[in-house]
Parts: sequence; C-alpha cells; structure tokens
Amino acid sequence: MNERLKSIKKMLAEGHCEAAVKALYDVLAEAGQTGDTASEADAYYLLGNACRKTGDWQGALNFYQEAIDRNPEGPAASARSMAMDILNFYNKDMFNQ
Repeated sequence: MNERLKSIKKMLAEGHCEAAVKALYDVLAEAGQTGDTASEADAYYLLGNACRKTGDWQGALNFYQEAIDRNPEGPAASARSMAMDILNFYNKDMFNQ
C-alpha cells in the first residue's frame, strides 16, 4: 500500500470517512488511467471499510467484491467474509425476536 493510501487509511481510522471517500475516488481515477490494479484493489477495500463504518453494509460488500476481483489474495476477501457473518448474525436475530 502506497503512502497516499496509508494516509487515507489513517483518515478512516480517525473517523474522517467523507474526506477519505473523496480521496479514494481520486486514487481510483488515477489508478484507472495508469492501470494500477494494486492501488485499485486497495482503494476499493478502503471504500468498503468506509461504507462499513457508516453502516452501508451493501456498499461495503460491493466494494469488497470489487477489491477481490482485482486482488483475490488481498484483505478484502476476509473483510467481505466477516461482513457476511455479521449480517447473517443480525438477520437471524431479527427473526428470533
């Protein structure tokens, strides 16, 4: 992960999701022009994290899948699996009330 993505990851950790998302879309635009699939995968993974933090689970799953499509061995695969486990747990709980 390059330095720019590391600083965006820090922004997310500090709760600056909106600014991080804007910066990630800039990274995706640049990576798309240069064909940098590694940066694209990292950016989509971080977008997934931003969505998860804001409660947009469907967006998180979609972005994680985009990251997996570009790098199947990256962290998005386990993040997507974790998100699915959480959603399955919550949905089962809702039906048991």
